[in-house]
Order: sequence, then C-alpha cells, then structure tokens
Amino acid sequence: QLQLVESGGGLVQPGGSLRLSCAASGFTLDYYSIGWFRQAPGKEREGVLCIRRDGTTTYYADSVKGRFTISRDNVKNTVYLQMNSLKPDDTAGYSCAASPANYCSAYASSAMFKYRGQGTQVTVSS
Repeated sequence: QLQLVESGGGLVQPGGSLRLSCAASGFTLDYYSIGWFRQAPGKEREGVLCIRRDGTTTYYADSVKGRFTISRDNVKNTVYLQMNSLKPDDTAGYSCAASPANYCSAYASSAMFKYRGQGTQVTVSS
C-alpha cells in the first residue's frame, strides 16, 4: 500500500521539543520532495517547511525559523520535522505530503502532491 504515515505528535509544555516523523511505505522517499503542513483550530492550513529531492530546504512559515528543522533519512525512508522551543501557537494538526518535483507548493491541496498523510496532533500547553 502506498502511503505516508506521520507520528510523534503529543502534548508538550511550552519551550519543549518534539520530533515528528513522516514515513513512507510502498514507495521511496528519495525521489520526492516532502512538505510539512499544519492546521490550527479555526485557521487555514499553512505550509511549514519543505525538503526538496536535492536536500535543500524551504521555510514557508517565518514563525518557525530558528526553531524547526527538517531532515530525511533515506535508509529509514522517513522525513523528520524537529520542533524546538515550542510555543502554544504551534498547536495544530501536522501533516506531510510528497511531491515528485524538486519543489513543494506551500499549499497542501496542490495537485503537485502525489501522497498525503493523515496527520498527527501537536498540543503545546502547560
């Protein structure tokens, strides 16, 4: 079955860290750019970060610069979103999507994404 599965979400205190995983099954992530997106209650879904096929990264959310990083482990066929210094405003459902292009759209609904995960919830609260 061809799918992306996110994991690693949970409840964390402000200032804490989480690492989200986006694991692929049935296809090889090496050949895809992976975008991370998030949607907070009552808000539009926004692009967070993208790691392109060539390994370069693009930030779509200025609010996460200096706190979030993205990386890929081709052996594990997984892309990671490392989130540090978490804030209550980071509370959202996080999801990943895979694009065969060397580029990610900032919009999760873009037709360029061939695979999408179901998401994992991150709650930042004391």
